Amino acid sequence: MNMSSNQKIKLRWYRYVSSFFAGIFLANSIPHYIQGVSGHSFPTPFGNPPGIGDSSATTNVLWGAFNLLVGYLLYKVSKTNNSQYLALVILYLGIIAQGILLSLAFSHKI
Repeated sequence: MNMSSNQKIKLRWYRYVSSFFAGIFLANSIPHYIQGVSGHSFPTPFGNPPGIGDSSATTNVLWGAFNLLVGYLLYKVSKTNNSQYLALVILYLGIIAQGILLSLAFSHKI
């Protein structure tokens, strides 16, 4: 779909929310998938206690892949593209926010 600059799609507020949460899920997929394919256990919501206890490498690969899928679907729903700079900034803010939260939550893991 080609659009001139005055035919750009206007995004509604919920598309920005979707973009933000896409960033959160995409960022969350990275540590789980990397730890899993590296063969390391790592906390997931399925650990005991949830979010604190480690899960197997296979569980982390699956959890990372699930987060990647959800992030991708939310990104598609947000209809963000290169011409919607605010939506891209909000996507990036979701990635940064989740990165900061993950760094704080897992700072004890070395």
